[in-house]
Amino acid sequence: MFTGLVEAVGRLTAVVPQGGGARLSVRVRWPAGDGPTRLGDSVAVNGACLTAVHIDAGTDGETLTFDLSHETLAHTAFAAAQIGQPCNLERALKVGDRLGGHIVTGHVDGVGQLAAKQAHPAGWDLLYRLPAELLPEVVKKGSICLDGVSLTVNRVGDADLPADCVGVTIVPHTAQHTQLLEGAVGKSVHVETDIFAKHVRRLTEFARG
Repeated sequence: MFTGLVEAVGRLTAVVPQGGGARLSVRVRWPAGDGPTRLGDSVAVNGACLTAVHIDAGTDGETLTFDLSHETLAHTAFAAAQIGQPCNLERALKVGDRLGGHIVTGHVDGVGQLAAKQAHPAGWDLLYRLPAELLPEVVKKGSICLDGVSLTVNRVGDADLPADCVGVTIVPHTAQHTQLLEGAVGKSVHVETDIFAKHVRRLTEFARG
């Protein structure tokens, strides 16, 4: 379980095919004070919950290695990942910690694309194109997780907005501590919709028969 509050931005150092899956490595330097990563720890990498299977620790940080199943590759953008690309990273939530973002499972629902970004004095407005099947689970002022970042939806279903797009706004702090502004329009992002919206949608579908 995660919160969508990114702890560090790491860099992808390797993606090695392995059977029907792959082995992925990320270099990261965590903020001081919380100890090193341990084998078996869960880490959200661009919002996808992965298990650390190897750790190479040094004075300048850690290289974390994760095994990706064929299922993970099928539902994420990791199959097209490039060496050196930045990754938003968050370690699992501790019981008793403040839940500053929203409840994030780390189970990616689909892959979206950055459709537009516009700077303004207080931050940036970003538009993302989402898979059509996820749109019923997105509401204005609700939460969404994009590449592991907890964000508030401020535009969805607007008359002047493409039907498959949602809008969010990020402040300078979010821009500085995530990779959301890196990359051009068309960049792929992992999308996880709100867990409560999923349950409501499922219950509504059952009620309708």
